[in-house]
Amino acid sequence: MGDMGFSEPTPIQRQAIPPGLQGRDLLGSAMTGSGKTAAFLLPILQRVMKMKRGVTRALILTPTRELAAQIDEERQQLGRHTRVTGATVFGGVGMGPQEKAFRTGADILVATPGRLLDHFQHDYARLQGIDVLVLDEADRMLDMGFLPDIRRVLRHLPDRPRQTLLFSATMPKPIVELSRELLKNPAHISVERKQAAATGITQALFPVPARRKPALLIELLRRDEVGNVIAFCRTKHRANRLFQKLEKAGISTARIHGNRSQKQRTKALKGFREGRFRVLAATDIVARGIDVEALDHVVNFDVPNVAEDYIHRVGRTARAGETGEAYTFVSPEEESDVRSIERAVGRSLPRRKLEHFDYQAPESERFEIPAGERIAALKARRKEERARARAKEERRKRAR
Repeated sequence: MGDMGFSEPTPIQRQAIPPGLQGRDLLGSAMTGSGKTAAFLLPILQRVMKMKRGVTRALILTPTRELAAQIDEERQQLGRHTRVTGATVFGGVGMGPQEKAFRTGADILVATPGRLLDHFQHDYARLQGIDVLVLDEADRMLDMGFLPDIRRVLRHLPDRPRQTLLFSATMPKPIVELSRELLKNPAHISVERKQAAATGITQALFPVPARRKPALLIELLRRDEVGNVIAFCRTKHRANRLFQKLEKAGISTARIHGNRSQKQRTKALKGFREGRFRVLAATDIVARGIDVEALDHVVNFDVPNVAEDYIHRVGRTARAGETGEAYTFVSPEEESDVRSIERAVGRSLPRRKLEHFDYQAPESERFEIPAGERIAALKARRKEERARARAKEERRKRAR
């Protein structure tokens, strides 16, 4: 792994690779950013290299398109000196190239459950040669409602001996039950306490009135108090509004959330990674699974409702032993959520105040527009568009 910049294995790689190479089933409790992708890819590559080509041998199930693309990218890097082939299978892009991967028997498939089930409706998608199954971020797949889909996927796989590896940051009851069904005498691996943010992260709270959050972020950026930053918002609407505010202030910003197409998400991420965007306004769709090298800051523009989401958000920075900073903007209404986060991380988080920033200044416009108002405006706009279209049609008829 030297040509990828790795000098020594991470703790999970040290623990997982030996039993993985022995062909044992594996139950791994590990956070994103712990190096677990290489921990399961290296044994898979080793195994697949010795096998007959033209048959898919390994299936890796993962919750999001972004994580699937990231795993496949790492597969390409780790396997660059081998002839091992791979492909991704996820929604938001054409089925054609994915169908080809099934027909040619790509060695390793990385898939999201929903799109994989779409392919299983066709005869070409028969994975009869699967020797290794990986369920990555199993708790996240549970959170996203994928457990029934996972069970349907399993019914499509051949009833034959295989190596199964299951990774999950936490072990809720449904995941424990699934692991008991799937795994035979697994090696148990746990490298981090469940409720602990990654080391190397400086965490701080910024108490601020809700209306002044955009202005505070703009000021931190203008003073270079923060570098490149992912700003997490509670809703898609708030991520869009933050994007608009920052762009208006002249700060290069991209956004990524569930209403953005796959093409838009990929473009936003690529631009952010390459430094063309200084800020990525995001919802929790990217809290897990996206690896951004050398990320300076995470800003919780909104306090997450669940302590575990906080841990995953701040885990975007300080990857693989680097350092980073995580700032959380706390309005008075969010104090109770902060207390539950502090209980989860086992300590009080320091509170900071930005000098010479007017916390009490009024705002000229509202940041969040109520859903009812937005829907009414959308209906009015559509009504106006229909009226214009009718008027245009009438003019065209009269002109004949």
